[in-house]
Amino acid sequence: MEGLFLGMELGSTRIKSVLLDENYKVIASGGYNWENRFENGYFTYPLRQVKEGLQSSYAALARDYFDKTGKKLKRADAIGVSAMMHGYLVFDKDLELLTPFRTWRNAKSKQASDELTRRFNFHIPQRWSVSNLYQSMLDGEEHVSKIAYLTTLSGYIHMLLTGKNEVGMCEASGMFPVSDGCYDKEMTAEFDGIAASMGYKLRIKDLLPAVRPAGHKGAYLTEAGARFLDPSGTLEAGVPVCAPEGDAGTGMVATNSVKAGTGNISAGTSVFAQLVTDKPLSRVYREADVLKTPDGLDVALIHSNNGCSEIDRWVSLFSEFADMCGVKLDKTELYGKLYNNTKNAEADCGGVTSYNCLSAEPIVNIENGFPLVYRGFEGELNLANLFRSQISSVFAPVVYGMRILEENEGIRPGMIFAHGGLFKIPGVAQKILADALDTPVSVMTSAAEGGAYGMALLAAYMTDGGGLPLSEWLDKRVFSKEKITTLYPDEKGVSGYRKYMENYEKGLSAVKAIRR
Repeated sequence: MEGLFLGMELGSTRIKSVLLDENYKVIASGGYNWENRFENGYFTYPLRQVKEGLQSSYAALARDYFDKTGKKLKRADAIGVSAMMHGYLVFDKDLELLTPFRTWRNAKSKQASDELTRRFNFHIPQRWSVSNLYQSMLDGEEHVSKIAYLTTLSGYIHMLLTGKNEVGMCEASGMFPVSDGCYDKEMTAEFDGIAASMGYKLRIKDLLPAVRPAGHKGAYLTEAGARFLDPSGTLEAGVPVCAPEGDAGTGMVATNSVKAGTGNISAGTSVFAQLVTDKPLSRVYREADVLKTPDGLDVALIHSNNGCSEIDRWVSLFSEFADMCGVKLDKTELYGKLYNNTKNAEADCGGVTSYNCLSAEPIVNIENGFPLVYRGFEGELNLANLFRSQISSVFAPVVYGMRILEENEGIRPGMIFAHGGLFKIPGVAQKILADALDTPVSVMTSAAEGGAYGMALLAAYMTDGGGLPLSEWLDKRVFSKEKITTLYPDEKGVSGYRKYMENYEKGLSAVKAIRR
């Protein structure tokens, strides 16, 4: 049988499925669009839509495969599932949901984050699973005493597909700190002590999924899992399923950024930069998370809660204007026109400064979202400057955090690989990012495939790894012939973005004041 590897990822706005052939090239794909809801003070997704979305995305992929090959998709060599990282999904012993899914986008666990960071001497961000759990304990939420399983979205789906309660190394490290391939023993003991002092009879390790490194075998698609994914009955059970990962881990794999000294940036609904380090950070930074690669190396991650959603709203505004003028423009064409026009902008955006904060932005201490655009009276407000400012704002918190790591830790990658929807228009966001970081930025031809592609590669590595380390397998077997486009910073662009960041930082007080 031909080699077939299936990867699925539940992103913030799209559930995507891709199928790779024996050469690890995409031969079929499918998708399903969805959006988070803001209910009872939390960003969430209903679990019934998880099922609907996965089934729709898989069905679209199966149709695409049939249209291209004339064959029904009955079996793959390996499967993997990924989803937006971290967050809070808790179930009782019967796998009944105890509270609606709380996504990474929520920023309601500051007290828990601050206290755990101090107690652990290790940065525990608000979006991590243990922060959500501890905040629920601090708030006296009734459901805590009933928790039997604490997992992530990818971990939950993996359980439905295989019956196994496990997650990949990177995903685990965004739930609770990981050390030497398992949850850190000193920190688990510390947390259990905190829980006991509050009257809770729980052991954190008993609630969390098992930690599995890249390449680990042992989970298989059950009959119930096959019917969950494909109700038509065509997909056969028994397929090997690799450990699930979050979008941080799949982003590393999709950009071949898993060895020390490499780095990548993903830009979608959120934006995060990941720098694989050859040694631990010298101290705790509020602006930087410490994760693991899927195979266990340290990663410094700078995470911005806000990505491209505000730009999408601006594009929709101009789409509405075009419709009002009787001009029908395809959305893709409109994005291309607006993005490419930013090449006519001033390097500092003419003083036009934007904040894309639809939700809180902890890196720069914005506790409540409030999108904003401002300019000095001497600034030049035109379409090019406005949209360059919007793209620049997507990168600003990440640039802020990376600057701290460079100044204090000397961490500066020689090149950054970029992927995600923001980079679909060639040479626009990529060049702005190169100027923002004063670092070459590369984009692969597979960049737009994103996390589903990275997850399919992890599935393939599980069966085709041949004993090679993950980084070596990716270098030799997957990316050796990949076409890469690299753009370099220039003096004008670098100085212009520095001026933009000066304006951005000056205006932060205004954003904070408006929401007080």
